[in-house]
Amino acid sequence: MSLKRTAALICLSVLVVSGCTRERSSTKRLAFITNNAADFWTIARKGTEKADAELADVTVEFRLGDGTAAAQKRIVDDLLATGVDGLAISPVDPANQTAMLNDAARQALVFTHDSDAPDSRRECYVGTDNVAAGRQAGDLIKEALPQGGTIAIFVGKLDARNAQERLQGIKESIAGSKVTIVDVRTDDTDQVRAKANVSEMLVSHPDVAALVGLWSYNGPAILNAVRDAGKIGQVRIVAFDEDDETLTGVKAGAIVGTVVQQPYEFGYQSITLLATVLKGNRSGIPPGRQVFIPTQVIRQNNVDEFRTKLTQLRGR
Repeated sequence: MSLKRTAALICLSVLVVSGCTRERSSTKRLAFITNNAADFWTIARKGTEKADAELADVTVEFRLGDGTAAAQKRIVDDLLATGVDGLAISPVDPANQTAMLNDAARQALVFTHDSDAPDSRRECYVGTDNVAAGRQAGDLIKEALPQGGTIAIFVGKLDARNAQERLQGIKESIAGSKVTIVDVRTDDTDQVRAKANVSEMLVSHPDVAALVGLWSYNGPAILNAVRDAGKIGQVRIVAFDEDDETLTGVKAGAIVGTVVQQPYEFGYQSITLLATVLKGNRSGIPPGRQVFIPTQVIRQNNVDEFRTKLTQLRGR
């Protein structure tokens, strides 16, 4: 047997044992992990699907979290065990997930999106400048309460950096005004509890002037509780994100406005940048290692135009 034939047989044996071909081994496996299962992430999924379709040498998995750090760890562990090359995750509790993210970064390229973990070894954050978005919400609050008043704020978890930064931005915006925060309540992403928190607030603080929801489902929870209490128009509402009920509330004038992000771009830009960096091109990562995607304020006068665009993004 010639040396060339022997070498060919050895190479064939290696391919058979490894169970893959040269083409398959060159394909990068990427994953996008959410922090919960809200409809907000339906739009982000569309962005990941577009990136997946455009990149011939990439396969993309989309994984929904359930609002807990434990579920995210299970997802990450599973992905790493099956050979993921890169992942983008919205950490539920960045401070307590730093070790998990650092471990993952030893085995794969790690980005954060939506909620950052800057103390971890993640390579880049792709998402909203949440402090700036919080300031936009604060401006809406001042617009709704020109004479000032007390407000209450609602969110799933204050451990999440996006929640902390939005709250920071609101506080910066209302500083020096006559608007004061009477309470901040969390619901652990339990939507029943989210509405109950609002109902309890309306009873314990009957003079509260405005209610603010920091996460996508908080807007509808506030709207429904205020409606049940017969206080639509009396208690002003400011929200985040583009839940259908929130937009309907904005259209009806029941919600002053909502600060919307671009989850489609979270998905698309996270995947495309992961793929680019895995090829050795880091030019798309800024010096600060944060890619900020602008937010927009939706009011009654531009909600119809926004909904049309949203319908297109959702593919409905």
